Amino acid sequence: ENIKSYVQQHKDRFINELIELLKIPSVSADTAYSQDVIDTAEAVKESLSKAGCDFVETCDTPGYPIIYGEKIIDPNLPTVLVYGHYDVQPPDPLELWTSPPFEPVIKTTEIHPEGAIFARGACDDKGQMYMHVKALEYMVQNNVLPCNVKFMIEGEEEVGSASLAWFVERNQEKLKNDVILISDTGMISNQQPSITTGLRGLSYVEVEVTGPNRDLHSGLYGGAVANPINILAKMIAALHDEDNHITIPGFYDKVQELSLEERAEMAKAPFSLEKYKKALNLNDVYGEKGYVTNERNSIRPTLDVNGIWGGYTGEGAKTVIASKAFAKISMRLVPGQDW
Repeated sequence: ENIKSYVQQHKDRFINELIELLKIPSVSADTAYSQDVIDTAEAVKESLSKAGCDFVETCDTPGYPIIYGEKIIDPNLPTVLVYGHYDVQPPDPLELWTSPPFEPVIKTTEIHPEGAIFARGACDDKGQMYMHVKALEYMVQNNVLPCNVKFMIEGEEEVGSASLAWFVERNQEKLKNDVILISDTGMISNQQPSITTGLRGLSYVEVEVTGPNRDLHSGLYGGAVANPINILAKMIAALHDEDNHITIPGFYDKVQELSLEERAEMAKAPFSLEKYKKALNLNDVYGEKGYVTNERNSIRPTLDVNGIWGGYTGEGAKTVIASKAFAKISMRLVPGQDW
């Protein structure tokens, strides 16, 4: 009850602080937003100090800084390390947003009848990260903190966390802990408490296909030279077979298969396929043959094209055979796959 009372008393301030954080376009993938990413790091640092951390610092890395903070009440007590990230993904395509991505608004929807904040980063991961900051504030203010708490908030999660391993390797004593708490995953539902104990890894590549030494007129060269966009499309189409298995040689060689017993335990988790499809406005689901939706998106490796471009994409027509074609491809990896 004390928690509910504190939250209710400070709710408007909590929301306003989060909204201000969400307004900063901390897009780590685009160097045009570099200063915004750094500004967000400083905002996180300030929030940790105000919440009650006794020590907070900006840790330089080869990339964007990591914000470290700690509240040590007794070295003999257990220590929780909270991980989060302050960077966000690019908001493109902007035309699909019903409100500007960095102008947060609170809306009620069918799945958010009590209202939710809509903005880039609201649920990945500024919202969850800030929840932990406010939880620390509550426990410090009410003198109920039961353990030591450390924070490690990075700014490159959305681009592969390139500096995270570098930082961890050099700060093992500082980061020493008994348990790591991460809230950058999903929940089964608002009514079903759930803990994610593992995540798939990631391999990300950009493919470039080059053909002629310049863009060509299709009226003069069409049918006589290979079109890089056509070739790339064939390459991508060939990456999956008719059962949606990935066709890259050796891709599945070290994949750890779960037993039927383990899969049966997974199936006990509440899940409605109809609600899943309705939430995504889909007529049907899709994926690797022999596995259900909750297995396809967790225990099985995947390959997806995240972007593809080449040639002329502006308004109207231009009969061009492009010199180059490009695609961005990501692979979600499971235990055993070391790519």
